[in-house]
Amino acid sequence: MQANDYLAAPALAITPVDGPLMGRVQPPGSKSITNRVLLLAALAKGRSHVTGALKSVDTQLMADALRAMGVTIDEPDATSFTVDSPGRLALPAGPLFLGNAGTATRFLTAAVATVYGDIVIDGDEHMRKRPIGPLVEALRSMGIGADAPSGCPPVTVHGRGGFDGGRVEIDGSLSSQYVSAVLMAAPLASGPVEIALTGTEIGARGYVDLTLAAMRAFGASVEQGSPTEWRVEPGAYRATGIHVEPDASAATYLWAAEKLTGGEIDIGVPAGAFTQPDARAHELIAAFPDMPGTIEGSQMQDAVPTLAVLAAFNRNPVRFTGIANLRVKECDRIQALWDGLNRIREGLAEQEGDDLVVRGDPALAGTRVKATIDSHADHRIAMSFALAGLMTRGITVLDPGCVAKTYPGYWDALASLGVGLSAVQAA
Repeated sequence: MQANDYLAAPALAITPVDGPLMGRVQPPGSKSITNRVLLLAALAKGRSHVTGALKSVDTQLMADALRAMGVTIDEPDATSFTVDSPGRLALPAGPLFLGNAGTATRFLTAAVATVYGDIVIDGDEHMRKRPIGPLVEALRSMGIGADAPSGCPPVTVHGRGGFDGGRVEIDGSLSSQYVSAVLMAAPLASGPVEIALTGTEIGARGYVDLTLAAMRAFGASVEQGSPTEWRVEPGAYRATGIHVEPDASAATYLWAAEKLTGGEIDIGVPAGAFTQPDARAHELIAAFPDMPGTIEGSQMQDAVPTLAVLAAFNRNPVRFTGIANLRVKECDRIQALWDGLNRIREGLAEQEGDDLVVRGDPALAGTRVKATIDSHADHRIAMSFALAGLMTRGITVLDPGCVAKTYPGYWDALASLGVGLSAVQAA
């Protein structure tokens, strides 16, 4: 099968491997960083060069939305963008459709406050279930008109060409993307902006650090006064060249595949070189099959599905805590993981409140099951459960094309390592 065939198949059956997976696989560029720098390049006057970038559904949606607002974006090769911008966004001809791209939706909701006119930001049926209320409330407190009647997209932003500085408080407990959205828009204000969390909790704080690093690369002046407060000075972003590091969330699947099979997969970058928070999962994966009994997942949320499927083969049960935010991702990932694991073996996973308990059993390796895994159109669920198929016969993943959201070449990468994949009809 060719790469496009994997994405077009209604379902993929994974054939267990008969030995260690060996080889070299280059993970794609970071989705989180790519969508940040695309937006910042669009807000900077002049030409910016972005290399090492991810080309996927999520980043294409961001790029297309920016093009609709007057930014010229060329794609000279498979991992690069050239962004030419007048330094501000223009009113689009119609609503901006952003699929189920959380980064693009949240970041643009704040950024379009600099446009003159009303802008509608919308998404697909899944995005319309993902909360955006805390960001809308923060924008309103800044004097920016914004409406989201359902608390989820669509959002209408009543842009007036800019906004004032001042203090804004924001609830980042559901998603750090709300905080990052306000931070990236803040240099465009007419005065300094002080941003403060309403509490101490913030989902995946490490992603705010990614935002700050990207802002500084484009010339912003931002200081952190305390763990819950930031001050951003007004001033234009400056066009620049920037290289995007590989995606740490994507790397977790390769690290886990290597560990499960006793193989050696060279991904071209050491784990310690990543700046993304999901790279913290490497230490836990390295401990397999003796991962700790409790894993606190709040600061590496996108790695939790990888770790949960790996935990199915662990020598002891693993409880995942601090993962309530997974219920408002592309799908309810706690429920989706529970569903999939219990399709492999009844009782393999339990939900206790918002905790997920996986009752690991190394004896699962080498067994035969009949488990059709509903990916719930969620790329991370599909990619994670493919790992179970490396060890246990009878794993079929529905809607394999959903991985195009962040890792279009995932199935091709597995096949290049010798994993057997075959298209089957969905049951």
